[in-house]
Amino acid sequence: MRTFLRSDLSLASLAVMLLGLAWMTAARADEPMPANLTLRVPSALLAETRVVNVYVPPGYDSKADRRYPVLYMLDGGEKEDFPHLVEALDALIKSADIPPMLLVGIENTERRRDLTGPTDIASDREIAAVVGGSATFRAFIERELMPLIGTFYKVSEERSIIGESLAGLFVIETLFVQPGLFNTYIALDPSLWWNAEQWWREAGSRLKANAGLQARLILAAAGDSGNSAAHLVDALCRNPLPGLHWTHAPHPELRHATIFRGLERDVLRQAFSGDALAEPDCSAARAD
Repeated sequence: MRTFLRSDLSLASLAVMLLGLAWMTAARADEPMPANLTLRVPSALLAETRVVNVYVPPGYDSKADRRYPVLYMLDGGEKEDFPHLVEALDALIKSADIPPMLLVGIENTERRRDLTGPTDIASDREIAAVVGGSATFRAFIERELMPLIGTFYKVSEERSIIGESLAGLFVIETLFVQPGLFNTYIALDPSLWWNAEQWWREAGSRLKANAGLQARLILAAAGDSGNSAAHLVDALCRNPLPGLHWTHAPHPELRHATIFRGLERDVLRQAFSGDALAEPDCSAARAD
């Protein structure tokens, strides 16, 4: 196992950060997944070191001029969702179903803290000792992690994010509060019940406030997750934006616990094959 140390990174906007210090550790040869590297990223914003797993596609050449899109994934630890998603991504790239890209998986420390926004609901606050830290976690991704990935790897301006459950909630929240951070948002059965279903209730006003939005959204819902996703679809239908291209598919045959593995190849193809997204069914949307 090799270890690399870099201490020459600096960001003008974050002069006092320790971002420049990162350890990169090659994955074990016996890992049942495509080869990847593990970064240990000290975060000044989160006041902790975060583990980040990075996959680079076949044929990646750091000396060539080509630059690659990046898919950021939440729940991205090797004991979380990274192994099965990286296998799916690697297979689709090798079969030429989607273009080569990097996958950056962010391992959790305090998952419910990082993936949730503030809440006024007492029962929400009972799910963990600390909740409501999504803004800080998003700042970590934008201000610390993305610049680091851009320093180590030849990346393009094309950035996407994928998450399921509370991670899907974070994806939807990010689309509404910082829509320019990613180009493509993939939310699998997002936990839209959070804070009295805030995000579908606020969707109309958030969209109107971002009339120039340019993004793509892929939304999927399992059969055991209530009506929150349908309400969000209704809100998206009633507040169309020319620059927001989105699609939605209910999957009553899938459960919350199985939707990620069940759909990952399909949503990766939808997101990155280059084909237009299927038009959402807005025939039942209520009029304002």
